[in-house]
Parts: sequence; structure tokens; C-alpha cells
Amino acid sequence: MRILVLGSGAREHAIILALRSEGAAHEVFAAPGNAGIAQDATIVPVDQNDPAAVTDFANENAVDLVVIGPEAPLVAGVADTLRGRGIPVFGPGRAAAQLEGSKTFAKRIMDAAGVPTGRALRATTPAEVAAALDEFGSPYVVKADGLAAGKGVLVTDDRVAALAHADAYLGSGAILVEEFLSGPEVSMFFLSDGDRVLPLSPAQDFKRLGDGDSGPNTGGMGAYSPLPWLAEPFGGERAFVDQITRDVAEPVIRQLDAEGTPFIGLLYAGLILTAQGVKVIEFNARFGDPETQVVLPRLLDPLSQLLLAAATGTLEDQARPAFADAVAVTVVLASEGYPAAPVTGRALSGLDAAASVEGVHLVHAATAVAGEGLIASGGRVLNVVGLGTTFAEARARAYRALAEIGLEGGQYRTDIAARVVEA
Repeated sequence: MRILVLGSGAREHAIILALRSEGAAHEVFAAPGNAGIAQDATIVPVDQNDPAAVTDFANENAVDLVVIGPEAPLVAGVADTLRGRGIPVFGPGRAAAQLEGSKTFAKRIMDAAGVPTGRALRATTPAEVAAALDEFGSPYVVKADGLAAGKGVLVTDDRVAALAHADAYLGSGAILVEEFLSGPEVSMFFLSDGDRVLPLSPAQDFKRLGDGDSGPNTGGMGAYSPLPWLAEPFGGERAFVDQITRDVAEPVIRQLDAEGTPFIGLLYAGLILTAQGVKVIEFNARFGDPETQVVLPRLLDPLSQLLLAAATGTLEDQARPAFADAVAVTVVLASEGYPAAPVTGRALSGLDAAASVEGVHLVHAATAVAGEGLIASGGRVLNVVGLGTTFAEARARAYRALAEIGLEGGQYRTDIAARVVEA
């Protein structure tokens, strides 16, 4: 197939690596890509957020499938224009993408679909925010209603900090103040063609910057898959996945379809396992990052076949995706100053040595070519993915490779998947 992947991060590189691993003679294009993606796909000068430009390129180059990685092109309506020209696209239209683009919209859909989630109050003024904080009490949970690149959520015991966080986002939209939910978190991916749903394997990610879940929220500092600790309360991972498919994904997809906004693409459900049962924290309308980096390497079925089936409304012809017993652990290397003010432009070294570690591959997030080498061009720079037969093996491989990489001021967590190894 001729496939165009939109995006420039580690998620998109992971998707491209999965497509390349199929052994099929795919011709893969990427826009805008990054230095790592350029080694595995043809970079094309197309504005990923311009519906007309993306559609014209796909049409002129006989592209068989467009895969939209990040949220911005979805909210810009790129998928709508592509579908209007009859080009298969994996990614929801603008209306359905509100499931991520507006937390208020997502809460309404969940309520209508009977999906369990935490209570929330919408606020548009500082006074409304203050009243909502007082109603729910500490710890305070404050979320920007719109897109915030994974950094719009603050959980804190500090009321002053909660008010300041809300004030930073009120100028561009509403704020949601939610009740605090406690428990382990799980990320679930579902392929949808607007009617049928097929689940992928669950993962757990690490949002906080520092070890022990300290520091500010980030776009994600690491992840692992599968989740063996689901066995005790749920009777195994498959039973858990079946429950979430039935109680969360399918009701939401049916509700969106009933409202005339069918969801075609990847439904991401951020879940929390509370004492009162599983509840949805948030939805995303695309593959999660960094969870994609640990889910796709374990996928046994051709990713291209699954994505095309979703894009063309034929998921009913696909069997439930199968996953290897292998364990995957990824650790994110970030620039100094991330997430508030990342320092960019610094040289990377040791990448070849890192990639040569057994069971390891590198996924580029924000890298660029400078002279004969690579530099960090953003906050989250690289994902180091370790695969193994056990968590201890996969984790050790990832950190062994990470030790080979040089980046002045670089930072990463040292406790990714440590608890599951101890357990």
C-alpha cells in the first residue's frame, strides 16, 4: 500500500515502524516527520493541519490510506476533507474528534451513553472555578477543556496553584473541575469503523516528570505493556478488556453514531480503577503517546490491514487482534527544562550503541539533523523501547541502552515499570 502518516512525534514513528515490520512492500510517506522518521519513510512538504493540502497530496500520489497521528489535524477537519474525496483515512472527523478536543463534550457523551466517569463542574470565570474547587475539596483536579498537548491537567493539594492553573487556561476556553479519583490507571486503545469496535492490548503510562510520580504533568515519560496485575481483580487481562469494550468503548461509539458523528479511527480511553469500579478519566481521538510505543511492537497482526479495515468500514471482517507474550517497556529521554521550558538544539550521541543493545529499538520524538549528527528539537526527544520475555529483562535492556545516549541536561525517570518487576 501507499500510506501517508501525518505527525512528527514518537507515536507516528512507532506507527511507521510497525508498518515497516510487516514485511510488505509499503511505500510510506510522512508529514512533517522528524529525523528518525526520515530513516523509515519519505518526508513530504505537506502541512499536516491543512485539509486541502493533505487531500491534494493523497489524491495526486494515489495514496491508499492516510493515518492521522496527532490531535491537531483531527480538530482541523483533515479527515472530513479526505473522506469527502473518497480517500480512506484512519482518524475521526472534526465533530467526533471533539471527544478529545472538548472535555465538556466528552462528559456529555459519557453521560448519554451511561459510561462511568467522575463528577465534574464546568467553569468559565475565576469565581466559578473557586466555587467548584470548594465543592469537591482537596486534592483538586483542574483540566483545560480544550487541547493542551497533555499538559492541561493539574492535580494538587494547593488551592492557590489550582486557581493559577485554571487562570492560565480560562482565556482560551472553559475549565473543568473534577472530583479526585484514586487508583491505578490503565490506557486502552480501540479500533473503530464507526460501528464495530476491536480492542488492542492495555498499557500503563507515567505522566509525572519525576520518579515516584513527582513533579509536573507531562505528555508521558514512559510506559509498559501488558498489565499482569489485572489478573487478580478482573480474572486476567482478556476479561478486563472484554469488560471495558462492553461497558465503555461500544456504548460511546454507539452514542456518537446515533448523534450523526460516527467515530472512525482510534478511541483511547484513559481509565482509573477505583474502589467503586472502573471509571473513565478522559478520551483521546488518536493513538496515545508513549503507550503506542509498547503496544504496537507486541501486535502480531498486520497493522496496515487493521487500519485500512477501520477506515473502510470493514472491521467486521477482521478477527480480534492478537498480541505476543513478549513484554515491552519504554523510557522517554527529555530535554533539560521539560515540560515548562525545554532547552533545544543540543547534540545527541551514542544512538548507534543504544540501538545495538539486544531487544532494543529507538523511537524518535523530537530530533533534527544538524551537520553530520542529530540534535534535540523539542521536549520529549527519544523513546528507548526494550523488549523481553520478562519485565525485568525488558526493563534492564531499555535502561542499558539509555545509558549509552548522551544529551547535555537530558532527563528521564529511573522507575518505569519498577513496581511490576518487584511484584
